Amino acid sequence: MAAPSKEIVLTRDTYESYQKKLDYYKTYRRPAVAERIKQAKEYGDLSENAEYEDAKTEQSVIEGTIIELENIIRYAKILDEKEIIKDRVDFGVTAVIKNLGDSKVYEYTLVGSLEADPSNGFISNESPVGKAINGRAVGEVVEIEVPKGLMKYEICRVYKKQKQYE
Repeated sequence: MAAPSKEIVLTRDTYESYQKKLDYYKTYRRPAVAERIKQAKEYGDLSENAEYEDAKTEQSVIEGTIIELENIIRYAKILDEKEIIKDRVDFGVTAVIKNLGDSKVYEYTLVGSLEADPSNGFISNESPVGKAINGRAVGEVVEIEVPKGLMKYEICRVYKKQKQYE
């Protein structure tokens, strides 16, 4: 992953999960694959050693993942809970919006692009819907250009979800 052209916006929980994943890769995965390579070398001729080739491939994937995680952490901007605007759509805030065309209601939490998971209600601030609703308050109507045409949505509710602890 090349250095991003802009900061990567993350919630504190997501940032910490990336740090834990990086630690896991550096502490466990990297040494484990190094040991596999060492053992595979003991089998003899490396040109016909499938175990060695497999371990080298795994090592390459692990090193790529470590670099990617380090870049995410390096360029991360962690959302400050105090900066979140509670009465408007903002990062980490959930918005209930109603399609004025068919009256369907949707609930989305606005997050950075790395945390986006639209099927679970987390949309990126860079998505068309995310851009349109960001900074808007209850009662405002936004227009969003989609392949089917212009859609209108009303912001019905804005709230901050309570954290779920395991």
